[in-house]
Amino acid sequence: MRRRNLSRLTVATCAFALLAGIAPAATAGPGQSREGEHHKKHSYRSVGYFTQWGVYGRDFQVKDLDTSGAAAKLTHINYAFGNVNAEGKCFTGNVPGETDAWADYARPLDAAGSVDGVADTGTQPLAGNFNQLRELKAKHPGLKVMISLGGWSWSTHFSDAARTAASRKALVSSCLDLYIKGNLPVDGARGGEGAAAGLFDGVDLDWEWPGSEGDTDTVYRPEDKRNFTALVREFREQLDRYARSSARHAKPKHYELSAFVPTSPPRSTRVSTSAGSCATSTS
Repeated sequence: MRRRNLSRLTVATCAFALLAGIAPAATAGPGQSREGEHHKKHSYRSVGYFTQWGVYGRDFQVKDLDTSGAAAKLTHINYAFGNVNAEGKCFTGNVPGETDAWADYARPLDAAGSVDGVADTGTQPLAGNFNQLRELKAKHPGLKVMISLGGWSWSTHFSDAARTAASRKALVSSCLDLYIKGNLPVDGARGGEGAAAGLFDGVDLDWEWPGSEGDTDTVYRPEDKRNFTALVREFREQLDRYARSSARHAKPKHYELSAFVPTSPPRSTRVSTSAGSCATSTS
């Protein structure tokens, strides 16, 4: 499967506070591990992408984010990527080129490869990258983990999924069920209802690109601009509704919502958002 090399790509990005949603995050540094400090002292996010497939050929593990010192400098980690299938739903499994549940939550890590230094067991419901990210969050309070949907190769069905109100509702509902509620498909001892609950703090939309060509099989159409905006609104509404329903008497959790969108003039006119600020970055 062809994927972007995120470490070598120079990009211009807009980080938006989408539809009444996202407070600006801080740039973490030494001694800035508490969530309040992350969000009050600074006005910028420090976001890193962790690629699902990087644990293979590159042998870059979640633990490396900790031992390299990168995790202490980040406010957010975007897990790249979640896929949308031809039925317009978020999904996972073990389908070459489409999903990799083995890397996500089934692959066992030994003590040497684990963030907390404890080997995975054969019976725990969550292993793989997801469990390591959970351990990383425990070690770095205030660090947020987002599921990033799409990317260059997995934006194929975004346009179809965002096309109608019904399809948008179905897409968002499936994504929340899988990643926010953490209801993972059963894979041996792994997965099950709530297996990844609490891991992801929000959703990052990496649709490449609304209303414009992307990878060779990616569908796009002129009405993607308004449909993208409607899709963002649907995500915001469902995230907020779920937060209220699950909080009961406690203060509802704020689930974040972000997007990787183009800033080149030919493409930026095809994206509409309600508020935000732009920043140009290279990596």
